[in-house]
Amino acid sequence: MTVIVYSSFSQWYAEGREASYVRTKKSPGGVLDLLDVTRPAGDMDRPALPDLALYQDQIGGSRVRGNSGGGQFNVRSGKGSFYLAAPDFAHTISVDTDHQLRALSFPLAQWQTVLDEASNGSFTAERLQLYRGSFHSPAIQSSLRNLWALGDEDGVPSRLLARAAGCEILAELCRMSGASFTSAKGGLAPWAERRCQELMRARLSEDITLDELAAEAQLSSFHFARMFKQSVGVPPRVYLTQLRMERACELLELTDLPITEIAFEVGYSSNQVLARVFTKHQHMSPSEYRRAVRIPVCFST
Repeated sequence: MTVIVYSSFSQWYAEGREASYVRTKKSPGGVLDLLDVTRPAGDMDRPALPDLALYQDQIGGSRVRGNSGGGQFNVRSGKGSFYLAAPDFAHTISVDTDHQLRALSFPLAQWQTVLDEASNGSFTAERLQLYRGSFHSPAIQSSLRNLWALGDEDGVPSRLLARAAGCEILAELCRMSGASFTSAKGGLAPWAERRCQELMRARLSEDITLDELAAEAQLSSFHFARMFKQSVGVPPRVYLTQLRMERACELLELTDLPITEIAFEVGYSSNQVLARVFTKHQHMSPSEYRRAVRIPVCFST
C-alpha cells in the first residue's frame, strides 16, 4: 500500500482527504495560506505537516476533543474561538457537529525568522503555549478579518500586506505565550521613515516586500513593522493602501488615463480590483470620483 506524504498544509487541503470540504482558498502574497472549510461532524485527524496552523470556529457550539500538539483537550467551542495546531505533529481531533472553520497557515521555512525576531531568539513554534484547546484573541481576530478582507478586495494581496499581517498575528501568539518584546520607543529614525515612504511612493506599482523596506531601515522585518506603525500611526499595509488611493485620486483628477491603466499604475491587477478598494475608501467608484472632481463650476451674474 502506497503511503502519500504531504509536504505542506496547502498540499494536504488540496490533495488530502479534507480537500472536498474546502470552500475558499487564498494564498495572500504567496507567503500565507488561507482557507474556509465546511465539514461534517467526525474525525479531522491530520498528518504531521511542517506548517504552524491557526483555525477559527465560524459557528461555535461543537464539542472538540483531541490533541493538536499540547496534550489532550476536551472543550465546547464558541463562535470565534481559535485553535493552534503545532507543526510536525500528527493531530487527532474529533468534532461532534457540522462545523465551519477559517484556517491560516504559516510555512515555517518562511516564518521562523519572524518568530526569532518576535522573541529575540528565545521562542520556537514548539514553545508556543496555545496548542491545548481553544482560546480567544480580539487582536488576532481583527488581523485575520482584515487579511481575509484584503484577499476579497485585492485578489492576491501584495507580499508586503500579507507579511505585515502575518507579523501582527505571530507577535500576538508569542505575546500570549509569554514572550516579552523589546521596546519600540521612538519609532523609526527620521531618515529611515523618510526613505521608506519615498521608496513606497516610487515603487507603488510593484510588489515591494516588507523585508525590502526593513532592509532600507536597517531593521528586521518584525521590528520594522512595529516601529513603522509607531512613527506613522498605521501599519505598513495600511499606509501602502493610503498611498495608492492618493495617487489614484490624482490620476483620476488630473489625467485622462483609462481606469485600467490607473489600476496598474497604483499596483492593482485590474480596474475591478481598484474599484473595490477605491469604493471602500472613497465611498464612490473611480468613475464617479472622476466626474465629481471635474464638474465645471458655474458662477451666477
